[in-house]
Amino acid sequence: MSVLVLALAVSAAFCLGTGFVLQQNAAQQAPLSDFLSPRLLLDLMRVPRWLGGIGLMVAGMILSAVALSQGEISLVEPLVATNLLFALALSRRQTRQPLGRQGWTGLVLLAGGVTAFIVAGRPRAGDAVTDPVRHWVIIGAMVGAALVLTTYAKKSRMIIGPSLLALAAGLLYGVQDALTRVSGQRLTTGGWAEFITGWQPYAVLALGVTGLVLVQSAFETAPLRMSLPALTAAQPLAGIACGVGFLGDRLRTDTGALAWEASGLAAIVLGIVLLGLHPAMPRGLGEVEQEKDLQPR
Repeated sequence: MSVLVLALAVSAAFCLGTGFVLQQNAAQQAPLSDFLSPRLLLDLMRVPRWLGGIGLMVAGMILSAVALSQGEISLVEPLVATNLLFALALSRRQTRQPLGRQGWTGLVLLAGGVTAFIVAGRPRAGDAVTDPVRHWVIIGAMVGAALVLTTYAKKSRMIIGPSLLALAAGLLYGVQDALTRVSGQRLTTGGWAEFITGWQPYAVLALGVTGLVLVQSAFETAPLRMSLPALTAAQPLAGIACGVGFLGDRLRTDTGALAWEASGLAAIVLGIVLLGLHPAMPRGLGEVEQEKDLQPR
């Protein structure tokens, strides 16, 4: 594994994790009438803390894109998933909650899972699939699943809606990462002419804006622990699926390696859930309103 890719991916994780906490701090103050509306972004643009969080997220996405240009998506995505560690670190500083057994277990599972997956799988580059049908089947499945999750989220709203929205956004961000890598390859091989004439850069922009609306709506209505775990778990899984499915990423496929890879991914997801559900994670507007209703008048 390249030290440069490791440094870029971990730096991206730091920017993303810190940015998510700042965004949620600001989004929980937005009016609930902006739920799943582009107006939400317009309202949040007036909040300096949110702009700072977006700036960090953009920096994280740029660092992630550079990492993707230097390494395989199946390698970069698990490393970027450690953004939850940095989100928890900032949240603990704000809430002064100790890590406890849950926090340490989640940390060990996440770090150990990332290590196990990378060491066992040994992600490496291969020949990208040129059949456009395979591209569209995988991308269509991810986008279609995100659409279904968003539809159900609108119905459930404050119950499991935030988790479903975050899961949908994670799927879109995973596809966005894959198309970012394709766009970078087109720019490298064909220059700006080939870059701007392809559909991939515009899809990256559309997926980014759509994912942003979904994430901010999730941040607005619920505690970070109800949204960030789903977002953080879905993105690397979707990215790896795209990487192996049509970008040509290759993983070891012998029985022992597959077992360790599956165990590593399972540990990553479980670690993300434990860390994301940690009491240190900031609360959302919905939880604050519920506490107000329970207080004696």
